[in-house]
Amino acid sequence: MIPAQAEYVRATSVEEALDALAEPDAKALAGGQSLLPAMKLRLARPTVLVDIGRLDLAGVATTNGELRVGALTTWAELAGSEVFRVPGLAAVAECAAGIGDLQVRNLGTLAGSFAHADPASDMPAVALALGARVVARSLDREREIATDDLFEGPFATTLAAGELITDVLLPVPPRGSGSAYASVEHPASGFALAGVAALVRPDGEATLAVTGLTGRPLLIGDESDLSGIEVAGDRFAPAEYRRHLAAVLCRRALETARARAQEDA
Repeated sequence: MIPAQAEYVRATSVEEALDALAEPDAKALAGGQSLLPAMKLRLARPTVLVDIGRLDLAGVATTNGELRVGALTTWAELAGSEVFRVPGLAAVAECAAGIGDLQVRNLGTLAGSFAHADPASDMPAVALALGARVVARSLDREREIATDDLFEGPFATTLAAGELITDVLLPVPPRGSGSAYASVEHPASGFALAGVAALVRPDGEATLAVTGLTGRPLLIGDESDLSGIEVAGDRFAPAEYRRHLAAVLCRRALETARARAQEDA
């Protein structure tokens, strides 16, 4: 199908992008791997399409003991970065390497995925488990949003109109930590039927987050919490099957994260 007509703006600076995004029904275009298919189906009909793809918003830097990951950093860049080879951050590269196909990994962006908020997206679970925050800018303010407060429901976030994610902040886990991501994907779409991210700290305390089960990624205490979650089902994977998958993946992710933590002790 052909998308509805929209004004196209190629932003040359963050300020120019924010100015264009202040228009009603404006949308930011990054890698385009989610927005463009939605536009072709007319599920999304922005009146202004703001192309931010050429802005200097990619890369990973260390600031005040945490990582600042640029909004336009691609999955391929995350998967190949040496920064995410350490056991405590290994879930990031592990997750990114399994997203989509080669084209998606080279075009799809971290912040684009967060802003799109697909309930079966993989990286939001990793972000929750690692305690990530996003930096959101608009014409009149800049604020940080914990990822646990960012995702509201299917394709819905707490980003205000005109706000643009510019960075994702990741605390660096202490030495002796380990993280992992495990998922079972739909064979055609590549989206997670269920996915689990785990972070194990030096004291053995673990944080788990799940995706693919409900309308948004969720932090859970342990596998037993899955019984209290109202899991969504469909013709590809009934609710109880997804719940079973999540329980298995919890154990798998925790086992890998614990092994990595021991290697780093």
